[in-house]
Amino acid sequence: MHLTLLVPELIWPEPGDSFTLGKLAAPGLEWLLAHARLERHRRLPFETALGKLFGFDNAPFGALRLLGEDRQAARAGHWLCADPVHLRFHQERIILADASAFDIEISEAQALAAALNSEFADLGEFHVAHPQRWYLRLKVALEHRSQPLSAVAGRRVDGELGSSALPLTRRLNEIQMFMHGHPINQQREAAGKPAVNSLWLWGGGELDQNLRSPPGSALLSDHPLAAGLAETAAIRLLTPPANLDALLACGEKAPLLVLDQLLPAVLGENSEHWRSDFARMDNDWFIPLKNALGRRIDRINLIAPCVYGELHYTLTAGERWKFWKRPLPLQVTARNLAESPTP
Repeated sequence: MHLTLLVPELIWPEPGDSFTLGKLAAPGLEWLLAHARLERHRRLPFETALGKLFGFDNAPFGALRLLGEDRQAARAGHWLCADPVHLRFHQERIILADASAFDIEISEAQALAAALNSEFADLGEFHVAHPQRWYLRLKVALEHRSQPLSAVAGRRVDGELGSSALPLTRRLNEIQMFMHGHPINQQREAAGKPAVNSLWLWGGGELDQNLRSPPGSALLSDHPLAAGLAETAAIRLLTPPANLDALLACGEKAPLLVLDQLLPAVLGENSEHWRSDFARMDNDWFIPLKNALGRRIDRINLIAPCVYGELHYTLTAGERWKFWKRPLPLQVTARNLAESPTP
């Protein structure tokens, strides 16, 4: 088997954080990184890195992600992701929290979308596929180029929100004022919940009919964007297995496995969740991969989009015999990466 893994936020983004990285047990990953060849590229958001594996330079993420949730709707029109977010002021900065950081009921999402469709009918049609994932089909296509949500969640967004270079900035300001005064948000604030007071518009474009070259024999992920990409490449989409044994049992020769469970913890700055999720990942995947390399697995391509860049680690079967390569603690690896310039 030739295995490709895409693991966003594989390494915690604060190398000096001894609580998170200090004394972290990572025997599997540390061995793999010590024996791998590293190619380091410029930093990319998770969604961009995933799209790039399918040959997309400027992927229409809105249409692609919707394709993984509603095939019929996605095939007509210019779609953007219009994800619900909460904006808050912190030390004179505007910080954006994505909807994974707070709860939205489906009834709330649908009521807000219905109100937006009534108020902004000239702009387009808002569509709720999931309480955390909304879409906007524009009546008139516009090139609104902004970063994927994972690139801005939990971060300062003052400049991005006020950029007059983006064609939908004025309309987004109107949407924010409208959502702020909506009864749903008044009820949420009265209950002590974060208001759904803005949308993050990104990933605009239309689907094309070109069949993409698949990056593997099957894609294993439960992410709707991955489902849409698998559709464009006509490859099998499988539920991600619980561990390496389950993956080997599926019989694929060159699978692409997306392990994105570390991403929410980094976006939410929750180091305890990251540590616990990482420990499970090391036990379920990296330690077994160390033992399987050169036996049931011939090659491992590990792609890790994170704050240190897009890290590409490659291991072949012969690496398991290079006993002189000594693993480094993950915190030392993080510090080494932080101290060297990213491409």
